[in-house]
Amino acid sequence: MRLPESAHADQPWRIHEIAPDFRVEDIWQFRTPGGGPDDFRALLAAIWAERASEPTGISGLLFKVRWKLGEWFGWDRDDTGTGTRVTSLRDRLPADLRDTDTPLDDGPLTSLYVLDNEYAGEIANGTMHGIMHLGWTPDDTGYHLRMAVLVKPNGWFGRFYMALIKPFRYGIVYPAMTRSWERTWNDLSVAR
Repeated sequence: MRLPESAHADQPWRIHEIAPDFRVEDIWQFRTPGGGPDDFRALLAAIWAERASEPTGISGLLFKVRWKLGEWFGWDRDDTGTGTRVTSLRDRLPADLRDTDTPLDDGPLTSLYVLDNEYAGEIANGTMHGIMHLGWTPDDTGYHLRMAVLVKPNGWFGRFYMALIKPFRYGIVYPAMTRSWERTWNDLSVAR
């Protein structure tokens, strides 16, 4: 379920102090019925284990097309990423976040930090510098997983690119991710 920007901005996330110059692109909440305060790391590990497999369906096809276009147009060359075109956000991390355990393999993301209720990973290419932020948020029904995508587009082309892919993110990628991550939560809940 898509949420307003305030759903991210109103939370006391550590990412706010690290990336104040990034704009919030998307906020989504995933149904995690029965989620408790100590379940975030287990869910994160399950999601990462699932992500190790190749994306399927239309969403998987879109990712394959995107990576192929990036190869053809040079959007994903080494000189467009972190440490070359942009400085990694790891350089901004306060000392207490630098040594957190992070997932070993994030695919295209590089982990920044993971806490008991918060994860952040970054990606940079020729179109943008982005952050995927995952948070574990309580309400009167339990804890829920939220994902915020924060970006700094790379010039006019990056802004155009982000606008161009928005319908695909909203109509295909995020719904597929929602089904997948909610299924992962359900499988994890049954196994407990």
